[in-house]
Amino acid sequence: MKQLWAPWRSEYINVKPSHRKRCFLCDALKSADKKNLIIKRGRKCFVIMNKFPYNAGHLLISPNAHKPSLEDLTPNETQELFSLLVEMKKRLVKALKPEGFNIGINLGSVAGAGLLSHIHIHLVPRWGGDTNFMPVLSGTKVISQSLQKLWKELS
Repeated sequence: MKQLWAPWRSEYINVKPSHRKRCFLCDALKSADKKNLIIKRGRKCFVIMNKFPYNAGHLLISPNAHKPSLEDLTPNETQELFSLLVEMKKRLVKALKPEGFNIGINLGSVAGAGLLSHIHIHLVPRWGGDTNFMPVLSGTKVISQSLQKLWKELS
C-alpha cells in the first residue's frame, strides 16, 4: 500500500476538537460572503471554500444550522445539502476541469473530522498527478489557484 505523507496538516489536526472554542462555519455565516469565501447561500445550507484545501477548489457544503450528525438533519436540509453538492460539482467541472472528485463526510475525530459539532461534506476536485513529488519530498502542497480568484469564478 502506498502512503501519502501530509505533515503540513498536523498543525490543524493536532488541535483537539474540544479545544476549538468556536465553529468556523457558524462564524462565516455571520459575515460577508467574499471575506469568508462563501460561494452560495441556500435556504437551509451553504457552500464555503476550504481555507486549508487539499486541492484547488476544495469546497465544504454544510447546513446553516449547527448540527453534528446526518440524523439530526431535517429532510429539507438533507435534500438541499445534496442538491448543492451536485450543483457545485458541475461548477467545478466547468471552472477547473478536474478528472475526478473525492466526496466525503468525516463523522467522528477518528474518521478525520476536525469539526465535530457541525456536519459538512467535503468536495475535492482531483487530477492525475496532483499527488506528486512536492508533498512527498518537501512537505509542500502546491495549490495552483488563488482562493479569491476561484471564489469569483464559482460564485
